[in-house]
Amino acid sequence: METFKTTNNNINYDAIISLLKRTSLPLENPTDLDPLMNYIGDAKYVLLGEASHGTHEYYTWRAKISQRLIQEKGFYFIAVEGDWPDCYRLNRFAKGYLDSGKDILNVLTEFKRWPTWMWANWEIAAFIDWLKIYNESFPVDERIGFYGLDVYSFRESMNSIIQYLEKNDPKALAIAKTAMKCFEPYGKDEGQSYARASSFIPELCEKEIIHMLTEILRNVPNYNHDLENVLSIEQNAFVTRNAEKYYRAMIRRGSTSWNIRDQHMVSTIDRLMKFHGKDAKIIIWEHNTHIGDARATDMISEGMVNVGQLLREQYATDDVVAVGFGSYKGSVIAGREWGDSMRKIKVPEAVEGSWEHTFHIANNGQNRLLLMNKVKDEKCLSSLIGHRAIGVVYNPEHERFGNYVPTILPKRYDAFIFIDETNALHPINIEVNGNQIPETYPFGM
Repeated sequence: METFKTTNNNINYDAIISLLKRTSLPLENPTDLDPLMNYIGDAKYVLLGEASHGTHEYYTWRAKISQRLIQEKGFYFIAVEGDWPDCYRLNRFAKGYLDSGKDILNVLTEFKRWPTWMWANWEIAAFIDWLKIYNESFPVDERIGFYGLDVYSFRESMNSIIQYLEKNDPKALAIAKTAMKCFEPYGKDEGQSYARASSFIPELCEKEIIHMLTEILRNVPNYNHDLENVLSIEQNAFVTRNAEKYYRAMIRRGSTSWNIRDQHMVSTIDRLMKFHGKDAKIIIWEHNTHIGDARATDMISEGMVNVGQLLREQYATDDVVAVGFGSYKGSVIAGREWGDSMRKIKVPEAVEGSWEHTFHIANNGQNRLLLMNKVKDEKCLSSLIGHRAIGVVYNPEHERFGNYVPTILPKRYDAFIFIDETNALHPINIEVNGNQIPETYPFGM
């Protein structure tokens, strides 16, 4: 992403501020979401973003929106920017399966891969506990699910495949073990050593993975004693296939690895929708950089696509609603570098000329909801303006050099939620006393 310039003489900020004052709506409690619920209407895909991976308010507002979508509009399941095996355990727990863990804390402490705080946090604990109670009123096949969309869990997915095949398919088990053996020399990191090795031997373990995937898909009709577990074994096979492609793409510069990841997430969404039937509706929780249409940012100039763009292209516009999030200042959970200890980091006031700064000025520090159908044709909003994006690695002293994505807001999202001051979320394993329940838990769920 390009360095964000704090001001642009070609942008009429006074007009934007005046427009936001007139058109954005107050957002203080769940009833203030009524206009958003009306706007969503009969959409089948609702995408809920976040501007970081460690902000309390993003998680709790997504939870409030999701609760209403489930209760009032009959949404079938939630899919998140998380690993399939870990989230599948949450799914089984939320649906009340007997083998799914004694309590939510027990399930969440199984999240081992960095950054653990993204899903092993008290905000998720509160929502999953709510979902579990809600599900108790329905038969098992009508209960609301919770699934992971990401591609990173190669080793965990391979282990899940092998455990399943040990009980169900000895022939496919042998093929899976051959694929696992091929990867063993490269298992010490998140695919970097495999990526380096594949630059010398391009098809390093590709044939073994494809052979395993083909064999599992061929035998899927015979794995029929638990349909959701069959879905899981099939999805884990696709994770391993696409993770192998992702690792090989890592060594090359450019957009290829990013696109493999987001295309994998969209294919997972399609697979989940097919599994849940023709009337299925999905809620998606991911970072703004995934759910906001890439064509309305500078990502397009780098050849990048994302989930929001691909879903809009594949389905009628009225079937996809993307809700972005942003804030002016606060705190966040992040690391200073990849694999670093998680820590609470201050988020400085947004730079002048950014979307976040403009919302702050327009609304005197109040939280707001903006529906884009009210402003999408306004000329003053047609320019690229910086929009803050914080990842799992964050160094606020450098943020103006890489944390602002030039964005045409009304084209990137269908709605935008602005929280003036946000707080860090509450990880379960951040320190020795990390299991201490936060004072405001369960956050009004």
